[in-house]
Amino acid sequence: MRRAMWALMVGCAASAIGVLPATARDLPFCIKGCDFGGSRGDCSFVSYQQCQATASGRDAYCDVNPYFNASADGPSGRIHQSRRKF
Repeated sequence: MRRAMWALMVGCAASAIGVLPATARDLPFCIKGCDFGGSRGDCSFVSYQQCQATASGRDAYCDVNPYFNASADGPSGRIHQSRRKF
């Protein structure tokens, strides 16, 4: 029983080592400034306009998330066609 618990603890610790916060990669825009952790910022914005609205009236600015991987959000096997016909 002790070996099983030890193995479980080691496995959990090993899997937690490489974990990054979900917001560090998932969303494409970050707000940066005095109120938002300096250079690190808060990368929890879906659109640039959403980020700009939050930064409005503060000593803050918006920038792209350097950790955002757009290819990870790529197509899921379906072909998306525009509804607009020329």
